[in-house]
Amino acid sequence: MLDFFKKFSKKKEPQEPKETKITAEPISRPVVIDNAKTAPLSDLQLESIRALAQNHFEPIQYLVASGQSVGQRRELNEDCLFTLTTCVAGNSGNPPFGLFIVADGMGGHQNGEVASNTAVRTVSNYVMKKIHNVLFSFPIEPLDESLQEILQGAVLEAQHAVMKEAPGSGTTVTAALVLGQQLTIAHVGDSRGYLLYNEHRMEAITRDHSLVRRLEELGQITAAEAAVHPQRNVLYRAVGQGDNMDADVITTPFPIGGYLLLCSDGLWGLVSDDEMSQMIYSAPTIQRACQDMVAAANAAGGPDNISVILVKLLG
Repeated sequence: MLDFFKKFSKKKEPQEPKETKITAEPISRPVVIDNAKTAPLSDLQLESIRALAQNHFEPIQYLVASGQSVGQRRELNEDCLFTLTTCVAGNSGNPPFGLFIVADGMGGHQNGEVASNTAVRTVSNYVMKKIHNVLFSFPIEPLDESLQEILQGAVLEAQHAVMKEAPGSGTTVTAALVLGQQLTIAHVGDSRGYLLYNEHRMEAITRDHSLVRRLEELGQITAAEAAVHPQRNVLYRAVGQGDNMDADVITTPFPIGGYLLLCSDGLWGLVSDDEMSQMIYSAPTIQRACQDMVAAANAAGGPDNISVILVKLLG
């Protein structure tokens, strides 16, 4: 019996820990992480993701670029352009806002560069004073006037300012005010506004206030004759000229995924609508498209100042 208890009370000698060998084995794919398998996306899945990213943007916003050159034959730049966009996104956000202006001081008139700068600054200042509270006050305040009335008043204010600051001169003005998808343009002269749609269709939405365009409308000359007419640069309506100013005001929807193009005649007079459209849709960015259009006008001789603004609505 004593031997039995001695057997259980006997101390055990400490044993050396056995060495454990860990052998790394190659991991085969797919890897299991938290019971989830990862695998490369198929080409069809990638294409679907790209299509969704290309066709849908939040918040709705404007992508803007511009280009300008004095040209090849002028020493002075009598063009002026202006771009401004805002985007307030949130639970109480506003629709995006944009103001874009191109003005071309009339060549051959004294202080054409003063006229275009005065007009652009006057129009932009007038519009921003009118629309400031709508954009930045909280709660949002409604407009007292329509966008059409605001732009019409802005051009009239520019008329008075140009006559005061640069008497005897004149300038074109093409101003686009965009709020959400509502596009309103006030236009005087022969700078132009275009819309480009998703199906690559390009449409002029302004009408030249030039002698040759009027003769063409009356059927007295053809479009080909108008392009080479010796008086093709003569305007019958310009800001700073005459006692009264009645701007053309156009309101139209801005196509989502489409473009707004504003430019002076230094561009559209040398580069055709088809060529401009091709450059816009083939360029990797709208900044590149603007530079390509300016370069094309210069390559065609660049006899005048060149200005262009390109806006894309993402949404």
